[in-house]
Amino acid sequence: MRAIRAASAALLAVSALVLTAPTATAAVDGGNAPFGFTVTPSTVAAGGRVTLSVTNCGTTATASSGVFDTVNIASGRSATATVDWDAKAGATYQVTFTCNGQSGKTSLRISGATRNPTPAPTATRTTAATVVPGGVRGGLGGSIGGINTTELVAGTALVVAAATGTIYAVRRRAEGRKH
Repeated sequence: MRAIRAASAALLAVSALVLTAPTATAAVDGGNAPFGFTVTPSTVAAGGRVTLSVTNCGTTATASSGVFDTVNIASGRSATATVDWDAKAGATYQVTFTCNGQSGKTSLRISGATRNPTPAPTATRTTAATVVPGGVRGGLGGSIGGINTTELVAGTALVVAAATGTIYAVRRRAEGRKH
């Protein structure tokens, strides 16, 4: 019975740490590019359209692949590209983004379905949204400042302390019943 309680407490502690720790995900397959990039959606039918986005690139970036023409992406903007009709269903193609002579790669998968052709340009500009610096002051106080390293470390320490205290209390209670 003691092993079940200890395992439950350990599972609870690990769950708390996993759920409260910040997660980091990457949408890239190749290298450590100093700029961000995405292809949305990552799976598309032949003849479909994808949105190509680049962040943290001070100049015009390019995106190229074997299934669409090279697309120029203005700084702070995104562009769309139409996938070739002859793209092989089920295949995965590399999309290469280039910014300031450095490049990064991600994958684009072609689904089995096809779409009807659309008479749309291969690249279009989108308008940038106006971003209020510092966030909206809605009266919630601490939600404006962003992530503070000190607060992040303090929060993690509190979670670890709570998990350690729980494990200690469960073990002590279990040891007290043995006598």
